[in-house]
Amino acid sequence: MTTRDAAQIHVRLTPRGGRDAIAGWRDGELHIRVSAPAIDGRANEALIRLLARALGVARSRVTIVHGERARLKHIAVEGMSLADAERRLG
Repeated sequence: MTTRDAAQIHVRLTPRGGRDAIAGWRDGELHIRVSAPAIDGRANEALIRLLARALGVARSRVTIVHGERARLKHIAVEGMSLADAERRLG
């Protein structure tokens, strides 16, 4: 779904996942693992950095809308449609 010209992506995050990687789509969720621990927002920052790099956008355009303290997160990417985001993320 898109809201106000921003792609809404459902992400299942695995902190301390060994390395930063996008594992792919499963059941409408994008599975991502990061090496950072879920302490002091480090895993969230690693997630935003990884998604911004993969999508080719500035980090400021990627925000966590819901689930900042949960594994299941809703991410908004400003200025990008969901179809464009899915295409770039594979």
